Amino acid sequence: MTRADLAFARLTYLEAEAAAKRDVVLILPVGAVEPHGPHLPLDTDLIIAGGMAEMAADLCRQAGIEAYVLNPLAYAVTDFARGFGGAVSIARDTASALVAEVCRALVGQGFRRIVLANAHLEPAHLDSLRAAVTRVKEATGVEVLFPDITSRRWGRMLTDEFRSGACHAGSFETSLVMACAPEAVRETERRSLPPNPVSLSRKIKEGVTGFKEAGGERAYFGAPADASREEGLATLRTLAGILLTSIQEGRSE
Repeated sequence: MTRADLAFARLTYLEAEAAAKRDVVLILPVGAVEPHGPHLPLDTDLIIAGGMAEMAADLCRQAGIEAYVLNPLAYAVTDFARGFGGAVSIARDTASALVAEVCRALVGQGFRRIVLANAHLEPAHLDSLRAAVTRVKEATGVEVLFPDITSRRWGRMLTDEFRSGACHAGSFETSLVMACAPEAVRETERRSLPPNPVSLSRKIKEGVTGFKEAGGERAYFGAPADASREEGLATLRTLAGILLTSIQEGRSE
C-alpha cells in the first residue's frame, strides 16, 4: 500500500461520494509548526502525526477496514515555544474551530468514522482538540475519536523517556523522525547534544508555561543523542496500534 493509495485527497469527487456511502475511516493528522531543538525541523509534529496516520491506515486495511488519511492540519496553539524562531501559534478557539469545521464538513457528506492522529502535546492544544470533538458531537451526533497519548491508558504503552515527561525533541520524537523522515534530522547536531533530563510535564504541573522557563534553552528535553531508527519504528507501530484499537473499539479511551 502506497501513500497515494491511502490519501483521501487523491480521490476524485465521484470516488469520495462513493466512499461516504461505505463504512470508511478517515484519519486526520494534527501537528504544529514549532521548534524542536537544533536538530529537528519545525514540522516535527506533522512528520510524526503523518507517519502514525499512514501506518494506522495501512493496519486498518490489513484488518479489513477501509481507511484514508486526510490532509494534515499544520497550525495549532504553540505558546510554549514563544521566544524561539519559527513558532507559528494560533488562538485556542481558532484551532478548535478549524478541527471542528473540517470534521463537520466531512460528517455533512456522510462520513461517520473520523479519528484524530495528534502528535502535538501542549496542554492548550490538547484542550482545543477535546473542545472540537465536543462541538462536533453536539452539532451532528457523531463522535470524532481522539485517542490522547498523554492519557494513562495509552501513555503507559510508550517509551520510558515519554513517560518521564522529558520527551520534547528527545529520543522519543527524534527516533520517530528518524523512522519517518531521516533526511530531516541534522545528525551532527543531534549526536553532539547532551541530555536534558528536565521533565517538561512536571514543569507544566508546576505552572510553567514556556520551554525556556522550564529549562529548555535550546528547545529540547530528553536525550536526542540516544535516538535510533529502530526505536522510532517500534514507537511508530505502537502509535499506529493505538489508533487502530481506538477505531476498532469505537471509542477514544
